[in-house]
Amino acid sequence: MPSPFRRPRRAQGRTVAALCRWRCRHGRAPDLFRRGRQRACRLSQRLADDDPGRRPQLHASRGRAPPARCLAQDRRAVRSLILALALVAAMPAGAETCLRGVNLSGAEFGDLPGKVDTDYTYPSEQAIQRLGKLGMSAVRLPFRWERLQPQLNGSLEIMELAYLDQTVRRIEEAGLVAIIDLHNYGYYAKKQLGSAELPAAALADVWGKLAQHYRDRPKLVFSLMNEPYDINSADWAKIQNTAIAAIRKAGAKQLLLVTGTAFGGAHSWTSDLPVGNNGRDLLGVVDPLDRYAYDFHQYLDADYSGRAPECSAAAGALKGIDDVTAWLKTHGRRGFLGEFAASNRPECLTALRQMVTKLDASPQQWLGWAAWGAGAWWPADYVFNLDPTPAGERPQMKVLLERFKAKRPTAVCGREAKP
Repeated sequence: MPSPFRRPRRAQGRTVAALCRWRCRHGRAPDLFRRGRQRACRLSQRLADDDPGRRPQLHASRGRAPPARCLAQDRRAVRSLILALALVAAMPAGAETCLRGVNLSGAEFGDLPGKVDTDYTYPSEQAIQRLGKLGMSAVRLPFRWERLQPQLNGSLEIMELAYLDQTVRRIEEAGLVAIIDLHNYGYYAKKQLGSAELPAAALADVWGKLAQHYRDRPKLVFSLMNEPYDINSADWAKIQNTAIAAIRKAGAKQLLLVTGTAFGGAHSWTSDLPVGNNGRDLLGVVDPLDRYAYDFHQYLDADYSGRAPECSAAAGALKGIDDVTAWLKTHGRRGFLGEFAASNRPECLTALRQMVTKLDASPQQWLGWAAWGAGAWWPADYVFNLDPTPAGERPQMKVLLERFKAKRPTAVCGREAKP
């Protein structure tokens, strides 16, 4: 979700050289929805119609560059098959439930440091219980690194950790799997991960401490970082490996979600981009337990940014899901679609239904998905709002409810399996 940078012009159909002119604003000025609840009206449909550039989903343009050369030779294909079989065999019986649910926003909102229930909020028990009763199995919970660890390499902040603990407990009591998501885009207080100011060890430190704190909660899923966007893909793989090593050293055995750079878009996963090639370089992710999946995000609007109600790029988005499914199958990996959304326009609801149907049709490749976006602080007319209206569930949620009730088993998460 929202990233504080200037949106470049749409790059779809351009050459790699043209993509290299992609410019981001590194000043990291606070984006609209991080200014507290009192300004939430800025995210409304009314302003979207007047100024599409002011949507809260401030992702970069995600054009498709020419695909990279296929890396798999016959020998590597055999190795991938062996790896896939070993990965499934290594998973304990019933290691995960099928992860189908929504993102539950609030804790990632507002200026830093912010005041809880004024600038940002954690979801209420009632909101969580409602989601559990709808038949879903997972909730992705975004939160901010700077609030949880106010000083780099320092202790976790007691009250913020208590809020996170309480929310995780409520999610589990509702019969759901909590996916805790470090929603920071590869930054901490305007410092970029991988720089001298913010080395990979900093991410390893916070996740090592979270892993030690939560290692006895096996149902929890750790999502290492939301949508890093301007970090080289090979460097990003190494940074995540450092965090994974710290998590496993702490004795935590939870399922991990790793992502690619360039926002982790499915549509550009195997493309050569200015920041590298995720499909090539993210194969370098290493987990001693082989208990991880790749977190992809995919929106339907013209530049795949998720800040407009139209869905003119639905065909490209659906092709991106197909391409990633093939990539996962080829390399014996697993995926999770951590963000996607649609407005209530009929053609967008059709694309939404097609997307989740594709995911559920490839259970050996996809652990599941989490749609954007639920949360009490979203304006009533926010185009991706999944909270109910006085008249009942929104059209988007009705589409998802069809899938929540279709409990299909998968290779590593089945109907009877409990994490």
